[in-house]
Amino acid sequence: MSQTDSAGARLTLDLWHPNCWAIEATDRTDGGILAHTVQQTVQSPTASVNGVFTAYGATKSDVENCLDAVRASPYAGEIQELQARIGHKRDAPGTVVRQFLLEYDPDELVCPTLLEHGFVHSAPVRIEDGRERWQVSFTGERPEIQSALDAVEADADADVSVESIVTPDSDSERSVGGLRTDSLTPAQRRAFEAAREAGYYQWPRGISVRELAAQMDISKTTLLEHLRTAESKLLDPE
Repeated sequence: MSQTDSAGARLTLDLWHPNCWAIEATDRTDGGILAHTVQQTVQSPTASVNGVFTAYGATKSDVENCLDAVRASPYAGEIQELQARIGHKRDAPGTVVRQFLLEYDPDELVCPTLLEHGFVHSAPVRIEDGRERWQVSFTGERPEIQSALDAVEADADADVSVESIVTPDSDSERSVGGLRTDSLTPAQRRAFEAAREAGYYQWPRGISVRELAAQMDISKTTLLEHLRTAESKLLDPE
């Protein structure tokens, strides 16, 4: 983790913490989850929270597998599905979108720990590949950011890194690798990042599609579909 250049920063945090049903479900499947809102409910004898979430993926099977993994988690309550839609990119980056309600233990929330150390949640949390991506604003001063991140890691037994940052004196966001991949599905992101790391976009190319597909253990056709869709989204984000 690197320290920021000025106070009042907006950050994207890449975060893992234990005992999280969404992290577990997305680590085991190709689906993703957006966490929209969480509300406290008081029940006897214990308190719990209700959350509104969106499960998404490239296929219906991806979303079903993700929801099944949520149902199997000891940290999640019963799923109450709200909507099932196809092709609504504004709801989530996947082609298949399903919204649901879920009740679970507030002790497993990392949001209070982030807030306690000055990181204010500013957008739905995106969970993919067993990691959470938080859009937050930091309320403290520049020298405090690194120690605040360290405190979050210690208090929540978490792993946190800064994926991108916007400061008051910057004109645009600095993101890892110079590219924003928020619009990609987990499968598209894995394919694109693997291709970039392997030199597929270099000239001459450092790896062929066939070789890369073999490394990723997917078909050449599937890899090309992921890459072309990812490239289209990155070149034309709208």
